[in-house]
Amino acid sequence: MNKQRPVNLDLSTIKFPITAIVSITHRITGVALLGGILVLMWMLDASLTSEESFNELRELMANPLAKVVLWGVLAALSYHLVMGIRHMFMDVGIGESLRGGQTGAKLALTVAIVLILAAAGWLVW
Repeated sequence: MNKQRPVNLDLSTIKFPITAIVSITHRITGVALLGGILVLMWMLDASLTSEESFNELRELMANPLAKVVLWGVLAALSYHLVMGIRHMFMDVGIGESLRGGQTGAKLALTVAIVLILAAAGWLVW
């Protein structure tokens, strides 16, 4: 066997298919949700501890930076949820072909973007 074949280790020159992109970002959002869930749990605890801590949290959430952080958590949650549902469809045999996988990835990405924009609108409103 010839082991002299070229090896491309520059990931910036590789064009990933959409199915790979949504799968990789699904994993990344899953890891990001670990921190996001901790933030949401802290917010829940602060809101339920006392009326004073609830009012402090309300003041904190008036800060645009806090809204951006919350939007990031909601965006990761929305994306991860939609892509998880996509994976469940694939587990039962729907969209396993190359064309079906690409169509499913595009559809799921569209739904995720709509949910992410809806979360942004909800936080601004």
